[in-house]
Amino acid sequence: MSEIIALTADALDLPLAEPFEISLGTQHEASNVLVTVETAAGVTGYGEGSPLPPVTGETQAVTLKAAQAMAELVEGRFTDDYRLIIQEIHQTFPNTPSAKFAVETAILDAYCREQDISLAELFGSRPRSVETDMTIPILSQAEAATRAQQATEADYNHLKIKTGNDVREDIERVVAIREVAPDASLKVDANQGWTPKETAWFADRVADRGIHLDLIEQPVQATDVAGLADARGRVAVPIAADETVFTPQDAIRVVTENAADIINVKLGKSGPLATADIVAIAQGADLDLMIGCMLESAIGIHTSAHIVAGTGAFSYVDLDGNRLLADDVIQMSDGPIHDIAGPGHGVTPEL
Repeated sequence: MSEIIALTADALDLPLAEPFEISLGTQHEASNVLVTVETAAGVTGYGEGSPLPPVTGETQAVTLKAAQAMAELVEGRFTDDYRLIIQEIHQTFPNTPSAKFAVETAILDAYCREQDISLAELFGSRPRSVETDMTIPILSQAEAATRAQQATEADYNHLKIKTGNDVREDIERVVAIREVAPDASLKVDANQGWTPKETAWFADRVADRGIHLDLIEQPVQATDVAGLADARGRVAVPIAADETVFTPQDAIRVVTENAADIINVKLGKSGPLATADIVAIAQGADLDLMIGCMLESAIGIHTSAHIVAGTGAFSYVDLDGNRLLADDVIQMSDGPIHDIAGPGHGVTPEL
């Protein structure tokens, strides 16, 4: 292995093809951060963070500053010490998940490129194609139906519907989508927008309309683990914890408090190595697993897809972030299939 001689962090601004509204706000672009790690062997690793203040607590400026400060812990170290380096980064910068994700990914990518292996192999298996869902943001019923129809025409078999602003409108949006996508699997994500009582009312009314949901994701506030457990006890639909779980310790709390049926892991919250720990906790507790994303380019999305392929642990895949961008960092085909390859995560940005 070789020495890491430089870590750099730069702004990566990626306009969206359409505005993206969820209960936490509307985004018009992804204000991301690109991290590169260069080694003495002439290898470059790439990582990306996609901060979202209501979720990660970071702005792009904060993420940039934190990633640049991490260089002091990284430069002069050897790539095969990646586990110890990443542990020190997590201990030193506990409240900067997007920066940690970007730096950790760049280190792991450089290590795997030096070894000429894929990131998937580092996590247990070779790369394989990964199928994602498509997210329908908070829109009018007509607009949501149009988006859903376009997605199914593009061969998306799984749709995730954003909700959490108005329960009655949320129900009608789901109904409108089901009418144009009768065969699609449907997930609902309230992004912390409901109470347990509203969650139950929503689930009952949707069931009354003859609509099956695969899951309801994070219906209550992230810090309200008791409320999440309450919502779970009120509905037959599986409940997924998302913003509630950033760390393995958070996952353990969800397990011990019987708060969810599914844990939605995002590398943008946890980083690759902690994600593997959360996977082990969920599997040990017989909980199902979902993987999600922020508004990342192919760098972040393919990193997550390699984790899916490497672990073989995820029943639900929500990795459509780069499908929502006006332009990606590499030329990509549309559609639900991510074809991934190594070495590393396999993405060298064309910037």
